[in-house]
Amino acid sequence: MTGYWGGVVWGLGAGVLVGISTILGVWGERKVAGHIQKRYGPNTAPVFGIFQLVYDLLKLLTKEDIHPKQARRGLFNIAPLFMTTPIISSLVIIPFAAGWAPLDTSIGILFFLAVPSISVLGVLFAGWSQRNTYASLGGLRGAAQMISYEVPRSLSVLAVVMLAGTMQPVTLMGEWRIWWLPVTLIAFVVYFIASIAELNRGPFDLAECDSELVGGYFTDYSGIRWAMFMMSEYGGMTAAALFGSVVFLGGTWPLSGVLGVLVLLVKTVLLVIAFMWAKWTFPRMRPDQLMATSWKVLTPMALVQIVIVGVVIAWL
Repeated sequence: MTGYWGGVVWGLGAGVLVGISTILGVWGERKVAGHIQKRYGPNTAPVFGIFQLVYDLLKLLTKEDIHPKQARRGLFNIAPLFMTTPIISSLVIIPFAAGWAPLDTSIGILFFLAVPSISVLGVLFAGWSQRNTYASLGGLRGAAQMISYEVPRSLSVLAVVMLAGTMQPVTLMGEWRIWWLPVTLIAFVVYFIASIAELNRGPFDLAECDSELVGGYFTDYSGIRWAMFMMSEYGGMTAAALFGSVVFLGGTWPLSGVLGVLVLLVKTVLLVIAFMWAKWTFPRMRPDQLMATSWKVLTPMALVQIVIVGVVIAWL
């Protein structure tokens, strides 16, 4: 298979994975939120409420695709693609099994950190193109938040890269050792918090908070275009959990083969549940608290972690 057609196949596969993760993620989040709030969540539709997601999907597909009269039609239409496409692209470097990834590149770590950041353009395009005050403020908030939290997130991953001596995800997963876990615990905490903020999820969902901005940067979106924003959120959460499992938790460790893939999936699901738990447990931050957490708390923590790893490497 040529490089072009290989890219097509793995790109479509990643797109399907994002779609499935969105369907299961919405259902799972409703269940997790239900348990946290002492209620059932979806339970009247068939198969434990899963068919509720099918009904919701049909509703979104058949809803009218509204275009505000004042909107910039071109940017308004393509903004959702700038949100979902980078997320889908980032999945191709994930080593889903020991020694194998769809795109095995020596700069895979950098690829994952850089490509999803393109989605900030989708936030800005969506907010500005609607020519709506709520959407514009949401777009600016979202862009500032995503750019700020990229710094501690990247620095946290750098600590593990230093230990592995490589930016190739397949090699890093093979080099991973259990004693890395306590050594890089600070980095893992920073990565976890920064990933929540990167995805604009609670308690960092200031870009779309209902009480102030109605829906933020997707206020005037409807139907399938609105669904694409949800796909980017849940697909991004799945991608962040997969990447975090590989980099910080050893991926398929301690098993190999099919059992190793199952181990990776279990670690990913547990991280996704942790993301959901954080959203439905902690109160939303103020904008000034949000930015201060990035620059005054998480970034120094990540730098301290790099120093600790440097000391460990020098001692070894």
